[in-house]
Amino acid sequence: MITPDIENSNVSSFALMPSPEQLHAMLPLSDAAFQTVMRGREALRNILDRKDKRMFVVVGPCSIHDPVAGLDYARRLKKLQEEVADTMLLVMRVYFEKPRTTTGWKGYINDPDMDDSFRVDVGMSNARKFLIDVCELGLPTATEALDPISPQYLGDLIAWTAIGARTTESQTHREMSSGLSTPVGFKNGTDGDISIAINAILSSAHPHSFLGISSQGTVSIVRTSGNAYGHVVLRGGDGRPNYDSVSVAIAEQALAKAKLPANLVVDCSHANSYKKPELQPLVMSDVIQQIKHGNKSIVGVMIESNIVGGNQKIPNDLSELKYGCSVTDGCIDWETTEAMLKAAHQELLQRP
Repeated sequence: MITPDIENSNVSSFALMPSPEQLHAMLPLSDAAFQTVMRGREALRNILDRKDKRMFVVVGPCSIHDPVAGLDYARRLKKLQEEVADTMLLVMRVYFEKPRTTTGWKGYINDPDMDDSFRVDVGMSNARKFLIDVCELGLPTATEALDPISPQYLGDLIAWTAIGARTTESQTHREMSSGLSTPVGFKNGTDGDISIAINAILSSAHPHSFLGISSQGTVSIVRTSGNAYGHVVLRGGDGRPNYDSVSVAIAEQALAKAKLPANLVVDCSHANSYKKPELQPLVMSDVIQQIKHGNKSIVGVMIESNIVGGNQKIPNDLSELKYGCSVTDGCIDWETTEAMLKAAHQELLQRP
């Protein structure tokens, strides 16, 4: 019996999506991409386990909106990786989903044409194609897991996953993280509360059962075994940074109290740079000095970077978009990115 007056009263339509299995068949994982993902995940686990002395750097655009410019950036980053490989593992930030405080462009998967047509089917396919292209360059990728269904479509191409400050407290995202195949960085809350991230790590390390979809696209009870590689991302909060040595020491104490490994990643953007992209190099420099002078808990950093610095609004005429410039948060430009990573490399060569 159909009851339109009772259920789905605010739903205007349903549109079919290909199943994850169908999309995988259309855009299969190549051997080169497979090797990149597996090596990237292993290297990240080794860094978190202290088997690899390097730090990892999640670096790239705030969000992907132009795959041509995104691949241009990836090629540059791959070349730079070869120069700094002794001290750093570079992981390209490839964010397709953007959480919005109120409204705004929700990302490349949700609205790939940037015209409110919301062709999610096209966006998901384009996102998978882009990830394959990046991985085939030999560059591991990182993304933010926002929609709990997306990992079934794209998870085989991701080496590191972030859970954002707005969703770290979400039970749905903690359950999802318990089944992800990647290490997961949980950001502290938007108010700076680190306990939210610690609770998320503890939760995601345990098995969970929840509703989701299978690779065939059917609604399923998903049962997970738990993720042993959750860690904290310090991103500042409530307008204040938390990457300084005192804040780092407090975070270390909180992790020790929870009987968790002292693994910290510093997000050089967001509140840590007062949302001013040009301050990210200063944050990075401070973090590198902490490591150089003996800090053992900081295992990675995050940087918002693009070909062109700053950001831009999405114009009505998309031909007016500035090439390689963010349409979400402001980024540092490529020249600044290259300089700060090369400088960090030289400093890290001298670490104890």
